[in-house]
Amino acid sequence: MKTLKFKLYQHKRNRFLKRMINASGIIYNHCIALHKRYYRMWGKHLSCAKLQSHIAKLRKCNPFWQTVGSQSVQDICQRIEKAYQLFFKHNKKGVRPPGFKKVKKYKSFTLKQSGYKFLGGNRVKIGNKVYQFWKSREIEGTVKTLTIKRTPLGELFMIIVVDDCSNSKIKFATGRIAGFDFGLKTFLTCSDGTKIESPQFLKQSLNAIRKASRQHSKKLKGSSNRERFRKNLVRKYEDISHRRRDWFWKLAHKLTDNFDVLCFETLNLKGMQRLWGRKISDLARREFLQILEWIAKKKHKQVVFVDQWYPSTKTCSSCGHILEKLDLSIRRWRCPSCQSENDRDENASLNIKRVGSSTLGVGDVRQSQTAISV
Repeated sequence: MKTLKFKLYQHKRNRFLKRMINASGIIYNHCIALHKRYYRMWGKHLSCAKLQSHIAKLRKCNPFWQTVGSQSVQDICQRIEKAYQLFFKHNKKGVRPPGFKKVKKYKSFTLKQSGYKFLGGNRVKIGNKVYQFWKSREIEGTVKTLTIKRTPLGELFMIIVVDDCSNSKIKFATGRIAGFDFGLKTFLTCSDGTKIESPQFLKQSLNAIRKASRQHSKKLKGSSNRERFRKNLVRKYEDISHRRRDWFWKLAHKLTDNFDVLCFETLNLKGMQRLWGRKISDLARREFLQILEWIAKKKHKQVVFVDQWYPSTKTCSSCGHILEKLDLSIRRWRCPSCQSENDRDENASLNIKRVGSSTLGVGDVRQSQTAISV
């Protein structure tokens, strides 16, 4: 599957889509209330099939709910069911059940087999209305779902999921394998010795964010001025997000052009965020890895992940000796076995490269060796 995102033109008829999103939010909150009431009365979980049939009966008596298609209502019930299943499975890890949401903050609704039609060019028919969007690329493949999403600024985006029919076979163009270690001061340390510093976009714009936040908090609640300064604050955050994402895309293209296999260590990002907070959020490693995996798949490259419990930092890349303890403040250390001096991040990247390349299949290794010899 492949996801495509297009921005809808600003038009007065967009209010119909926003009305559908608001109706979806009301249906979502009603479903949550039904779940809570059913559990209080019977002590059981309300199944998705029962919820869908009950909401279908209520929808016939409510004209406002009928603005949302039947498949969108089913998708809302399936979202809630998925959230409850995650809660039942991981409640011991701190995952909470789904709760109520403000209707004005509700984001999207999804159409599956029906309810939309592409009219050619940059036009799409949703319901009885025709909308235009910025067609930045061609839509190739069979459309599976169409989602209309509303941003905090009130802009509308169309997100399409299509079949990805591309060949997933790995192509070895450069014949190079690299390991990468994430850091706090340096964003990435490559096994060939190069270090990539993070621009830290949030840190750069922190003063502007604080100023905009103070201006917003001083305005009277419910006033037009408060709404104007809220949008100003949202624009500051969106500017940071856009600059960071642009840098991620350029970096991911650069890495996939230079290497065929990229090895990374699986990280416990939630645990790291509890320790270092805003700095981990500013680095946004999960978003970078998602972009890198997408580009690697498009270019027929491979991204390999090493187990997070592998002691890549404490293992000597020269002889394989493992230290019992290595404090975070120690950036360089000498191996007691072979007396080689190791840089903390470079040593970890070399170990990640070695372990990641060992997980490749026999055919992949032969192909990589052939590419290297060429």
